[in-house]
Amino acid sequence: MRIAVHDFSGHPFQAELSRSLAAAGHEVEHLHAEQYVCGKGHLERLPEDAPSLRFTGVRLSLPFLKYSPLARLRYEVGYGREWIRRTRTGESDATIASNVPLISHFRWAVWARLRGHPWIFWHQDIYSAGLADEARARLPRPLGALAARVFDRMERFCARTAAHVVAIGDGFTETYRRWGVPTERVSVIPNWAPLDKVHPTERENHRTEEIFAQDCGLRLLYAGTLGRKHNPMLLVDAVRETRDRGVPVCLTVVSEGEAADDLAAVAAAEPDLGLRVLPFQPAADLPYVLGSADVLVALLEPDATAFSIPSKVLSYMAAGRPILGLMPQDNPAAADILATGGHVDVPTCDGARGAVEWLEKLHHDPESVQVIGSRARTVAEEKFHLPTITARFETVLASST
Repeated sequence: MRIAVHDFSGHPFQAELSRSLAAAGHEVEHLHAEQYVCGKGHLERLPEDAPSLRFTGVRLSLPFLKYSPLARLRYEVGYGREWIRRTRTGESDATIASNVPLISHFRWAVWARLRGHPWIFWHQDIYSAGLADEARARLPRPLGALAARVFDRMERFCARTAAHVVAIGDGFTETYRRWGVPTERVSVIPNWAPLDKVHPTERENHRTEEIFAQDCGLRLLYAGTLGRKHNPMLLVDAVRETRDRGVPVCLTVVSEGEAADDLAAVAAAEPDLGLRVLPFQPAADLPYVLGSADVLVALLEPDATAFSIPSKVLSYMAAGRPILGLMPQDNPAAADILATGGHVDVPTCDGARGAVEWLEKLHHDPESVQVIGSRARTVAEEKFHLPTITARFETVLASST
């Protein structure tokens, strides 16, 4: 089968699915948005890849300005137009679409329905819920409510017209019932991390000196996007209180954007805080970046738990390090963290204090860091079996074309 896997973000495990599908005998083109800045996967052919795999970056003449509503709207409209052009001139039998901005996705989904092009909606977030919250916060009440309804109907259209919907968690299914998506066209396939490309490393490796200052004590690291679903200042509060308790601790944040800039300003204003902010790192260095830390940190705000599951937790598990999650305990990622022996607390000041107590225990029991890290990798190896995952996607594709 000729398959287009269109992952706007260019994340690691989507690229691994394309590799695995190509290795299974399919012709696969993996498309991604070059202008979107985030933690990327291996988006180029490697020597061991099947010859039927190719990677294509999509770049527009328009800039991608994430925090400018009008510029973002123009970009998403243009991106949808370019995606339609590439699908029309391509030779794919089916498309798997993931992480595409809602307006771009809606425009393409209308075209796909009119042309009868079969496609799979690989649903990573319920995007309309987050956009609706932002619209209500930014606009007068009547306009905010109207915008929320429009976003909901756009995403509902995408889900209802897709040949199949692959959700990453059971929590999405209630939304699908409300949207009227038939249950027989929905599969739940949890996300994973590529175990061969994210793996445990030595704490002291060739990237450690760039990631952490020398002799900074317990090393915390956050790696990934910081956006509306996160409150990064909770990390600062946790570091301050941990230091106040006499525990030497430092924090490195690997991210870009407005929130990362805010943290960099804090780091400049408080040089003794032990806070360092770095840009996104090359995919090949990810295991060494994560491996240089003692504890890996994940964030999620309460109002995001209904539509988002932070996939960075899966990479953290594969890296074999203890995980601290400041997130609602009903989020599936929280269950993964607890299964590895990590710590989950609510994303509030009280939760940050609970995290501090856990960090203090780790500091006084260094062996537990190794034990919990080993357990995290073991759980990842048990859950992230790529051949089984690929076979499930092949079944979905076969039933949808």
